[in-house]
Amino acid sequence: MTKNAQYILEIINHSDCHLTAEQIYHHLKESNKSVVPATVYNNLAHLYRQGLIRKISVAGYPDRYDKLRRHDHLVCKCCGKLSDVFLDDFTAQIQSQLGVPMLSYDLQINYLCEECSEKENGDDES
Repeated sequence: MTKNAQYILEIINHSDCHLTAEQIYHHLKESNKSVVPATVYNNLAHLYRQGLIRKISVAGYPDRYDKLRRHDHLVCKCCGKLSDVFLDDFTAQIQSQLGVPMLSYDLQINYLCEECSEKENGDDES
């Protein structure tokens, strides 16, 4: 693994956020002034293909990257905010219904975050 790939993996694994490639680029740029965005995108693709990170895609928003720890996501349908949610692991239930080996799954639950819910309720009162 290259030095940049290792550092990107560390950034993701030590983050409490779901970082975009651009955010990861800015973190990496702090320690390596010569890094270019393509380096980050290429390394993210490589780390994802190797199964070392998760990629979270939400329509209308840039892909975000996350550590592998088993968890699912709440996705605000209004602003796209991602929040972690820890539910029982559904792997065995899904596997029994599939009948073929399952590699992984990513559950995204759509909801309205607190901020968007307040805005929506505030608009109703006007």
